[in-house]
Amino acid sequence: MVAFDEAFRHKLHELFVWRRDVRRFRRDPLPEGAMERLIETVCLSPSVGLSQPWRFVMVESASRRRAVIEDFKACNADALRSYSGERASHYATLKLAGLEEAPAHLAVFADKESQAGHGLGRMTMPETTEYSVVAAICSMWLAARAEGIGLGWVSILNPARINDILDVPKTWKFIGYLCLGYPETEDDRPALERAKWECRRSAAQFTSRR
Repeated sequence: MVAFDEAFRHKLHELFVWRRDVRRFRRDPLPEGAMERLIETVCLSPSVGLSQPWRFVMVESASRRRAVIEDFKACNADALRSYSGERASHYATLKLAGLEEAPAHLAVFADKESQAGHGLGRMTMPETTEYSVVAAICSMWLAARAEGIGLGWVSILNPARINDILDVPKTWKFIGYLCLGYPETEDDRPALERAKWECRRSAAQFTSRR
């Protein structure tokens, strides 16, 4: 077994601390092969029954990117209407996506009918297919941050519309749309905390003993 010392554990903790959901990107392109390298690393993530249900689509078409941006704007307008008063005014000031600036766009899907893994672990909890893809995205967040690359997960999108825009198989379930690029700035606090939208809670508030 490989042993990891205290110095490594400290650096790993720092990686978690400095991993941020990035919304403000520089427009510099990523180095050639960077996306492919990140995806290769992410495929080491755990998956239920070793099913590896993740499917990645690198969105490079300008027309498809524009369609995604237009869908975000429509969904964001709907979300704004769900708030009222000061909360609505506050929401309107938030930058919630880096779709316009980020040099790389990556859509991530779960293939719900993949035969890999022969159904192991999914009969009682079929949703573990999607959980596996979420775990892969979290791995990508950390792997990207270790290379100085920022990642922003855009969830204010219509899943059915994204599937249509990207023309993917019907068996693929949309999980997340990721923007990647070099961040304008770096910070060890979440952007929504800095914007006073919400604050991070301590682990004790989510822990109980039975």
